Amino acid sequence: MRYYLSGGMEYASDEGRDWRSIMQTWLESELRATVFNPNIESDRVFTNRHAGVDFRALKSSDPARYRKIAAELVDIDCREIAERSDVVICYWDASAMRGAGTKGELTMARYCGKPVYMVTAMPETEIPGWVLGCVTRMFGGFEELKEYLKRG
Repeated sequence: MRYYLSGGMEYASDEGRDWRSIMQTWLESELRATVFNPNIESDRVFTNRHAGVDFRALKSSDPARYRKIAAELVDIDCREIAERSDVVICYWDASAMRGAGTKGELTMARYCGKPVYMVTAMPETEIPGWVLGCVTRMFGGFEELKEYLKRG
């Protein structure tokens, strides 16, 4: 199985690296799964193609370049969900709610028939209906999700 780790980046603390790193390590060690971690892929893109670029600063200083790089990242993520990943794990919090990428990833997964497992502490009534329409199963925390995944 290959898992895509979806969740807030642009507005998240440290771009959501903490939860993704923990979940990736668990999936690889406990389930022997492969993982697409957007933090790692973004780092790779910036190291190989845009070294030394302050991506977030470009949004104000060079909007056209910012959009071009953002489109490159969107293409990578959409291709990954559509063509390679089997399951999307989404951490839904205030940063995911504020941004757009997570919503797009969930929509892509839904359209491609991939299960979406959402971990959130938010009440369902505060989550947009479109997002809820993309979710296969919801979990109140990562431990609950891990137990579910272990059961297979």
